[in-house]
Amino acid sequence: MADAFLPDGDGSSLSVAAEDRFSRLIAKVAQDRDRQAFEDLFDHFAPRLKAYLMRLGSDAATAEELAQEVMITLWRKAGLFDATRATAATWLFRIARNRRIDSLRRDRSALLDAEDPSLRPPAPEDQDDELDARMREERVREAMKELPEEQADLIRRAFFSGLSHSQIADETGLPLGTVKSRIRLAFTRLRRILEADDAVDTD
Repeated sequence: MADAFLPDGDGSSLSVAAEDRFSRLIAKVAQDRDRQAFEDLFDHFAPRLKAYLMRLGSDAATAEELAQEVMITLWRKAGLFDATRATAATWLFRIARNRRIDSLRRDRSALLDAEDPSLRPPAPEDQDDELDARMREERVREAMKELPEEQADLIRRAFFSGLSHSQIADETGLPLGTVKSRIRLAFTRLRRILEADDAVDTD
């Protein structure tokens, strides 16, 4: 019997078996910080997220940057994914859409259509999810104290102040490529710190 199909977040379809696989991969990231599972998810979703964001109107560079931010969010907040409420694709593409909205709102030169349905504020998360997110954020802040200050500063700007890589480059005077590479390095070190600290619950 052929697999049933569910709509993907970008308008295509995924088999139920494929969605089950993605849900299991996200669970591995949440529970075990499984790097191979994350790479599998990245390989599948990152190019699709970029294409989706470009269809929404983002240029290629911005779309790639936002897609990377979505995947970083997946790594940090995989534990918030609930397969009973949404498919992996729906969850990730919703995050991408909200990231683009945030990016547009930060860019004062962007012309926004007040009637654009994509600019409606997202529904509030469950209180349990919000509490879990706040606890994770505090743990990350504690782990950041072990990073070199220049790396911690970039992480604060990117993930706590909500600045894009381009905005960070403008504020710090660093080349955009340097900002991206340093954030990747900082993220890798931060992940290792969290994994090595038995007192930090990364589930």
